Amino acid sequence: MKMTGAQVVMECLLEQGVDTVFGYPGGTILNIYDEFELHGYNQKIRHILTTHEQGASHAADGYARATGKVGVCFATSGPGATNLVTGIATAYMDSSPVVAITCNVGENLIGKDSFQEVDITGITMPITKCNYLVRDVNDLADIIREGFAIARSGRPGPVLIDILKNVTTELTDFRPLPLSEHHRYGRLAKLMARDNYEFKEFEPDHDDVNQLVDMLDHATRPLVLVGGGVIRSKGAVPEFRKFMEKLGAPVASTIMGGGACPGNHPLFTGMIGMHGSHASNVASHDCDLLLAIGCRFSDRVTCDVGSFAPNAKIVHIDIDRAEIDKNVQTAHHIIGDARRVLELLNERIMLREYDFSAWRNSVLSLKEPEPKPAEDGRLLPREILETVSRLTGGDAIIATDVGQHQMWSAQYYHFNRPGQLLTSGGFGTMGFGYGAAFGAKVGMPDQVVVHTTGDGCFRMNCHEMATVQYYDIPVITIIFDNGTLGMVRQWQSLIYDHRYSATTLDRGPDFVKLAEAYGIRGYRVTTQAEFEKAFQEALDYGHAVVIDAVLNIDEMVHPMVGGTSPVTNFLLD
Repeated sequence: MKMTGAQVVMECLLEQGVDTVFGYPGGTILNIYDEFELHGYNQKIRHILTTHEQGASHAADGYARATGKVGVCFATSGPGATNLVTGIATAYMDSSPVVAITCNVGENLIGKDSFQEVDITGITMPITKCNYLVRDVNDLADIIREGFAIARSGRPGPVLIDILKNVTTELTDFRPLPLSEHHRYGRLAKLMARDNYEFKEFEPDHDDVNQLVDMLDHATRPLVLVGGGVIRSKGAVPEFRKFMEKLGAPVASTIMGGGACPGNHPLFTGMIGMHGSHASNVASHDCDLLLAIGCRFSDRVTCDVGSFAPNAKIVHIDIDRAEIDKNVQTAHHIIGDARRVLELLNERIMLREYDFSAWRNSVLSLKEPEPKPAEDGRLLPREILETVSRLTGGDAIIATDVGQHQMWSAQYYHFNRPGQLLTSGGFGTMGFGYGAAFGAKVGMPDQVVVHTTGDGCFRMNCHEMATVQYYDIPVITIIFDNGTLGMVRQWQSLIYDHRYSATTLDRGPDFVKLAEAYGIRGYRVTTQAEFEKAFQEALDYGHAVVIDAVLNIDEMVHPMVGGTSPVTNFLLD
């Protein structure tokens, strides 16, 4: 049937099962937006108008991480498209499947520095799995189908599709095609014929798996390190938990691996790295076999890479060959999807017996004792997160910005499942949390969603309160308000001899009044009792709430390792 390019876009979104799009309109993308009204696509796809395009990209990302589906965002050309860049880079670093659809100026204006023209495919090439400039309406449907397949396949990640404005008005013969048939026709069929086609399930090398089993048989002090790859791999978490229970070795986690191992599990030693626990960091130093599954070995994990796991044979399981031996040298590696590798491992170790009790007990004895409440009655970050966990039954989705509150959230809220912690682990994006939070809530409306942020971060995304209020998205925001850029001040205190250059936030706004200006209920709390009362009221209220939790300016994240030091050299105990 004959359709315009704009209508093809909407039909292809329906083929992919898209039910929500986050976006912001503008001149070049108006033909696509017109389809919501012209042909009634607003009855089939919900559009959330954000306050800023960056909010749309983070919302699509949060939606994807919470639901496991592909998140979708729209933006117009020029500054609309470039406002998506930070969100696209965030999704790229954390392997989140997002499709960003932008429109550019018409063919007759391309390359002429036209109004709101920008080479967005060139700009985003390093931060997308793939991107496209669509110049022919006859290619549009195939490109969208391929883009979604690339975003969700293998190691997931963002894809950008930029469409010339004239393509959205031109007619083409559109053939509806069920998602299950996409691989049989067009561009996907051609890609499937290639040897390096990444969408197909490829079998890990069984000899590589057998070699790992042999290494486990000879290990006396193994440590399992779980990363975000286990979270991203569909069905991997049950297989991982089966594996770790059978092995009985200590389990550490990167921040992106939060939820793979239940936070209160007796084998769990906590986060590893710069703000990792004593148990995890010392275990990484003393182990004789470090088995990392779906982990990038970033600098925040290894700190001084030259001294990381000095006594261990490092085994790396990852779906992306580019990650192998990139940051650390491995003794052995397995290329494959985490779920399938773990399935094969579990089959092979099922009848084996392992006893690492002496090693396990020595590591677990290093776990920090519970700190005591503050004697002066001030509110502590740990008490905030423990209260949130207790009042939500440990079942809330926590979306964070970046900084001290992010580390406190990872340390003190015990995540029990994939998609429960939404955080910018790789790119470290201040401003990520609020968009991710309401994107997650839209995708998972029956889940409690809590947005933890700092007073510095909230300044970067508080305008999205307009979005949350208008669409009545009941996200609870907790501001860890210490009147400073807390993580930077912590570095200045410990490394820069207390020279607090440009970090003290002794200025507005009044966050309670700001929330009320947007039509959102606000609370200011200074004690544990006040916080517990406010948070319970927020849960009962059923609408968006902002809680300004006032903390001491010198509150710090414990422990801390210097960025270029061995992970056992703690600046803070």
